[in-house]
Amino acid sequence: MRVPLTTRDFLDRAELVYGDRLGIVDEPVQPAPSLGEVSYREVARRGRAMQAALDELGIAEGERIAVVSHNSARLLEMLLAVPSSGRVVVPVNFRLSPDEVSYIVGHSGARVLFVDPDLETSLKGVEAEHRFGTGQEYEQLLRYDVEPRPWSEPDEGATATINYTSGTTARPKGVQMTHRNLWVNAVTFGMHMQVSDRDVYLHTLPMFHCNGWGLPYTMAGLGARQVVLRKVDGAEILRRVEQHGVTVMAGAPAVWNAVLEAAADWDGEIPGRDRVRIIVAGAPPPSKTIARVEAELGWEFNQIYGLTETAPLLTINRPRAEYDDLDPEERAKRLSRAGVPALGTRMTVSESGEVLAQGNTVLAGYWENPDASAEALEGGWFHTGDGGNIDDGGYVTISDRKKDVIITGGENVSSIEVEDAVFSHPAVAEVAVIGVPDDKWGEMVTALVVLTEGEQATEADIIAHCRARLAGYKLPKRVEFRDGLARTATGKIQKFKLRESFWTDSERQVN
Repeated sequence: MRVPLTTRDFLDRAELVYGDRLGIVDEPVQPAPSLGEVSYREVARRGRAMQAALDELGIAEGERIAVVSHNSARLLEMLLAVPSSGRVVVPVNFRLSPDEVSYIVGHSGARVLFVDPDLETSLKGVEAEHRFGTGQEYEQLLRYDVEPRPWSEPDEGATATINYTSGTTARPKGVQMTHRNLWVNAVTFGMHMQVSDRDVYLHTLPMFHCNGWGLPYTMAGLGARQVVLRKVDGAEILRRVEQHGVTVMAGAPAVWNAVLEAAADWDGEIPGRDRVRIIVAGAPPPSKTIARVEAELGWEFNQIYGLTETAPLLTINRPRAEYDDLDPEERAKRLSRAGVPALGTRMTVSESGEVLAQGNTVLAGYWENPDASAEALEGGWFHTGDGGNIDDGGYVTISDRKKDVIITGGENVSSIEVEDAVFSHPAVAEVAVIGVPDDKWGEMVTALVVLTEGEQATEADIIAHCRARLAGYKLPKRVEFRDGLARTATGKIQKFKLRESFWTDSERQVN
């Protein structure tokens, strides 16, 4: 017997086994009316009401529904419910500029667009056939009076979500995640992190980002309570951990740096000591940060490596019994590696030093982009674009980035996109954008600029010019003026040489 693996399994199980249990605690302070505390039975009921609403709008199976929102219970229930009806949800990064959001909505062919109330004004020019706010309009749309049409032929190979990610080109690519991708990622993640119905998960990770790494599905299927956090703030994270008895969180290194800073001013015992386990990805953190998390917070540090294209779980590095007697420095050093392949994942390194992967979490392809799909999946392996090595124990270490992407605060930034914005300044003759190490963000977007002869511009001028063209997190945080840029004999800028002076004290070319 073969039963298709679909995302519906997670919400169905949550309703059946944990229906009366508190499932979601919504953000209390937000522009939309908070849903407060919602049981998993109510989450499932609301999900069916959303499916029925989409039926009424005439949105067929396979059609796309885009949502641009900060973390919220409504976004969470859309991730759970929309794909369960055979439709496709497109979670959009709320930090993107209106032009970028408009491109994604148009490129994905989304007929329905949901917009967070905080973004209504800035995104007023973004159009779709049907557009609703995620507050009262969302609630008025729900149809509780009729059962939704069931998915006619559930198919684990069908696209469940399209997640747009910045690559080496200015335009983002839409990553097609199938139901099988999401199912395997969620179950494997839950097994490796030993998630149970006793866990309380705090959404410190943006839900739009790789569907919250797939953890909303994991937590629902295993009956864990999910607490929504709208905005990352170190002190607020500590308060929520204390208030809700949080046991699991996930996020980029910048999140945990913020918590460490807040902990220095925390009055009394740090909440969650010997109870909380955190999952870190987005950039390999320095071993010093890992040691501080375990010593100062008393939280268990776990690292994963993956990409939006892999749902994201490729490798996992958890504290092992063999590490128990190691001194903190050595223990942290071992945990700083990307980890070993997750169950069912195979990894190797190409002759050029690029990390390659095979597994059930690897994307089906890029939406409406067969050339990029073929390139990424050439030879039956997914090409990560990252350089690294694999030791005899199977542990992967990421050493540099083969593709020209800067990861800052866990977000991908295309250096080419930033270069285009900087170069449009009339005083700029040449520009190269690179990532340089930064303790808070992992990497800082840095523009190395050569000015046109006779022209003048300051760092503030360049950044202000870019502000109208780029999302805030993509802006250069630092601008250095140079007389020239290192180039090959054929005139190509040698970014590895430009990076050298910034990375001389680092073993790896990522931070």
